[in-house]
Amino acid sequence: MRSPASWPGPWPRPPNARACAGEPVPTPLGPSPVGVTPALPDVRARGALLDELDGATVDVVVVGAGITGAGVARELARRGVSVAVFDADDAASGTSSRSSKLIHGGLRYLAQGDVATVRRTARERAVVHRLAPHLAEPRWMVMPVARRRSLATFRAAVTTYEKLGGVDGDDRHRVWDRDELAREEPVVAAGRFAGAVAFREYVTDDARLVLANLRQAAAAGARIVTHCPVVALAGEAPRHAVVARCSLTGRRVELGCRAVVNAAGPWVDAVRRLEAPGDDRLVVSRGIHLCVAWERLPVHHMVALSAPDRRTLFAIRRDAVTYVGTTDTRDPAGPRWWPQITGDDLAYVAETVAATCDVAPLTPDDVTAAWAGLRPLIDSGQADPTEISRRDEVWVGPRGVVTVAGGKLTGYRLMALDVVDHLAGLTDELDLRRLDDETEPGGPRLPGGDIDGELDDLVRALVDTTGLEPGVVRRLAVLYGSEVPEVLARGADELVPSSGVMSGEVDWAVTVEGAADLTDLVYRRLRLAWFHPGVDGLLEPLARRMGELCAWSSDRIAAEVAAVAARRRAETPTGREPTTGG
Repeated sequence: MRSPASWPGPWPRPPNARACAGEPVPTPLGPSPVGVTPALPDVRARGALLDELDGATVDVVVVGAGITGAGVARELARRGVSVAVFDADDAASGTSSRSSKLIHGGLRYLAQGDVATVRRTARERAVVHRLAPHLAEPRWMVMPVARRRSLATFRAAVTTYEKLGGVDGDDRHRVWDRDELAREEPVVAAGRFAGAVAFREYVTDDARLVLANLRQAAAAGARIVTHCPVVALAGEAPRHAVVARCSLTGRRVELGCRAVVNAAGPWVDAVRRLEAPGDDRLVVSRGIHLCVAWERLPVHHMVALSAPDRRTLFAIRRDAVTYVGTTDTRDPAGPRWWPQITGDDLAYVAETVAATCDVAPLTPDDVTAAWAGLRPLIDSGQADPTEISRRDEVWVGPRGVVTVAGGKLTGYRLMALDVVDHLAGLTDELDLRRLDDETEPGGPRLPGGDIDGELDDLVRALVDTTGLEPGVVRRLAVLYGSEVPEVLARGADELVPSSGVMSGEVDWAVTVEGAADLTDLVYRRLRLAWFHPGVDGLLEPLARRMGELCAWSSDRIAAEVAAVAARRRAETPTGREPTTGG
């Protein structure tokens, strides 16, 4: 490994090269010019990206391209800091695509006395909504309550929660009696409850939120390198050396930096061991979600379900499915990309649904898709993961690597600001002053977030301008926000008739969002694997379209289809073919 002191200074920043249609898109150098769509590096130009990084020196290397790493990269790049982000797999390929997809303050943590976490995250909901209205859609969370006395108690707790979060006006909670509950949310077995409290939370697309933050960081000059794990760290602050190996090409790259941020999620301890031997500081909790056809569990709002062990699961509609989760169990197997879902998980979810909802018991045949995610939690000695605080923590290792772990999806931006403050305390070589965001809380809107009004307003406007069916438009609006016209400009024909999936989405995923393979495309760009009932019939057309762009052979196309199909089977509790529709 070369000495960091012998490497050249920061990279040059010539103007961004404009891409020609159908040609590989070179990695942008420096901030994107005004008016150019913020884009992640195109996989077809991976060689140019690695050429640029190998032997260079940057200000900060971020390890991990989940929501925390993406938030850190965005905050640093906004300050003019040169940043390179590395991830061993795709962006958001770990925890950050496998959450319950909620932007919420964590009401249950209030009962645990964790007021500080609730205050931070509850107020941050409004900031995330301002940054990306299409990725933070307000909905009513319905909490059925069995006894009248409990109804009053829970209403008082929600009132405190809303005060901590600064909620006012029409977004304040409602209290429904039994008859109102039956009318507002018919799927709930209202006769078992005295009523319900309905309060505002926000539903998001976690992976798309990660991509939006990374794209904004890239627009400000950050280099994002997925499928390229960091394999070695050397040196110490403020002269680090980082070695990464590209999984797509097998190529090794070495670069120097003034600071390293470890934001590797469940793999935080593994990256810490690259810095120096030491004890693990995390415990890993596994959470699973099951998807069923919406007609099988037809929720109108988001419904909180009380589980046998007193955990709270959520039933949430997304397109044609309802997903239910999450569980919370300590996972001794440790970090891995695709945690297994078991028959016991299905039984637990089915029992929880049956206790609240007036539907026939869920069976394996009802499951259309499923996912499992691993939460990295700070080890506090608690045996039960549900008792471990979701508070984030930042600490500095023996050679100056800054590690961030814990926390919640909602508070990702606040965690990033904490990391920036720690970096400022480590070195005076970087200008890391807090930015004045008083007129724009959180800074400029994320890509796709330039929306006048709410998501429904955007959907109505796009239905008028595109002539597409409202259901198709709504799916596109959630994924791309105000960028829907740009996506459709690359191909407004359906990839498969009546699928609602447009050919331009594949082009956009490759040229703008850095998709490298069919798994990236299906799971984290188009979000079809879990939320589209006809996904299996789309795999081959998607692979062919992506193969045309990326010059794949027929064997490569077949292998990509087979890999995603096998992954879909492995994700179901029984390992069988998932239930799909047309």
